[in-house]
Amino acid sequence: MTSQRIFSCLLAFSVLLAGCQENTDQPGSGPGFSIALPDTGQDTTYDGRLILMLSTNEEAEPRFQISDGLQTQLAYGMDVEGWAAGASLDFATEAFGYPIESMQDIPAGEYYVQALLHKYETFERADGHTVKMPMDRGEGQQWNRAPGNLYSTPQKISFDPSDDETFTITLDQEIPPIKTPEDTEYVKHIKIRSELLSDFWGRDMYLGAHVLLPEGWDYHPDAKYPLAIFHGHFPADFGGWRTTPPDTSEPCVFSARFGVECYNHVVQQEAYDFYKMWTGPDFPRVIAIEVQHANPFYDDSYAVNSENLGPYGDAITYELIPYIEEQFRGIGEGWARFTYGGSTGGWEALAVQVKYPKEYNGCYAACPDPIDFRAYCLINLYKDKNAYFLDSQFKRNERPGHRDSLGFVDATVKDMNYRELVLGTKSRSGQQFDIWEAVYSPVGSDGYPQRIWDKKTGVIDPEVAEYWRENYDLAYIMKRDWATIGPDLKGKIAIYCGDMDNYYLNNAVYLTEAMLEATTDPYYDGEVDYGDRAEHCWNGDQTQPNAISRLRYHRMFIPKWTASVAERAPSGADLTSWRY
Repeated sequence: MTSQRIFSCLLAFSVLLAGCQENTDQPGSGPGFSIALPDTGQDTTYDGRLILMLSTNEEAEPRFQISDGLQTQLAYGMDVEGWAAGASLDFATEAFGYPIESMQDIPAGEYYVQALLHKYETFERADGHTVKMPMDRGEGQQWNRAPGNLYSTPQKISFDPSDDETFTITLDQEIPPIKTPEDTEYVKHIKIRSELLSDFWGRDMYLGAHVLLPEGWDYHPDAKYPLAIFHGHFPADFGGWRTTPPDTSEPCVFSARFGVECYNHVVQQEAYDFYKMWTGPDFPRVIAIEVQHANPFYDDSYAVNSENLGPYGDAITYELIPYIEEQFRGIGEGWARFTYGGSTGGWEALAVQVKYPKEYNGCYAACPDPIDFRAYCLINLYKDKNAYFLDSQFKRNERPGHRDSLGFVDATVKDMNYRELVLGTKSRSGQQFDIWEAVYSPVGSDGYPQRIWDKKTGVIDPEVAEYWRENYDLAYIMKRDWATIGPDLKGKIAIYCGDMDNYYLNNAVYLTEAMLEATTDPYYDGEVDYGDRAEHCWNGDQTQPNAISRLRYHRMFIPKWTASVAERAPSGADLTSWRY
């Protein structure tokens, strides 16, 4: 046996062991898959998550068909370390899968098979831990679109779990780099090295933003402007902005979610209408920004300090925002900044207002991620024993995770977490439950986030839940600290949510509203509103359907804030230079 063959065998064995982490230990038999890396001619090794996918649908590559919904196809995952270029390994047949956990249970039939390697890098953090994580490469932490990831050309196979055939797959493709957006007259793109984050992660780390300048910015050199901070998922460019009319030559795209024909044209029209409003005579003159803070765990950081992610809250508040204000003539004071956003952005808008009450002067939080962990979607983290199953002596009903506006459930909490476990162990899937865990949890002894619950069984860890409560349960923190922060939050909190939110986020809003309404000395003096039968992400517009209002964050909240800011501005504040 050659030395290369011995090395490949040892490597396959070590990778197989790595693939068992957090996975079930089921005996392996039946068909096998041999995955080959291309030979680069260099002494290159790879760490990462190897994902094997099988699909009966030929309309798209399997890598684009793994989802929480009913149409998902099959995926299996395993960790790899030190995989040498040019070497092959046998995919672990006992690797954990979604939605069918074991390959032995896959029905016999014709499948399109594809493999993808989500690359990890090594970080030596300031807390003394060394971790292996996927670095964002400009795509916003999307495993199936991350530049540099290797994947195979899909191939059709006949799969039968009773056969012992071995299928050979070569990772013969590499995802290309993302094109950087170009500056325009109104939209500028900035990127800064964060000293705080670089110190934490042990390498250069950056923050960015897309900056929308107000009409007349070039012609009013003496004007200084308030800052409108839109929080949300990773924006490729400034969202909802288009300087040309809709391209009606593009084929119509039907929105199944909203039941709207040619929804792509509707989206373009709304973006163009916003451009006309922004540049028109009556729209408030402010600087609007969308923050880019993708990190090794997710497409954004949740804009707060975290044991696992590092001091993103401080970095955004004290490094990025002052830099933007200095570069583009922002007023540069807390009274002249406000935040808004939906879903993840809704949680962030409220969180930064609560965590930095003097640095921001208003938040508009639409359909926020759970802001009271007694309603962590449909889980009470402080009383429930299991996240996946409803409490019962004899029944074993799974806890719903996603519904439509009529209450039809197409995914459970267990489904959603099992998909994540396939995509990455140790909170590294880049998906929703894992990023909540990464942001809110303390660091474990291995350097990765402590699990809020066992990813396989759903059993909740009450000690971790208590840490979450004290540090990130926004409703609890506001109630606990109201005597201190209440005076700085008066009049600054607005929350909106549909009462049929797809992820049951309205439940936490109900609890938070009750807490806010009970405040005294001072009374919170804000706003909480609900959309009747409205889904995720309703944002407070009672006059428009959700399909439209979700496209109007900037035009809704910027005028609303500028109309009320004088009530909370300090004496002598500049309320005039930017009003022209």
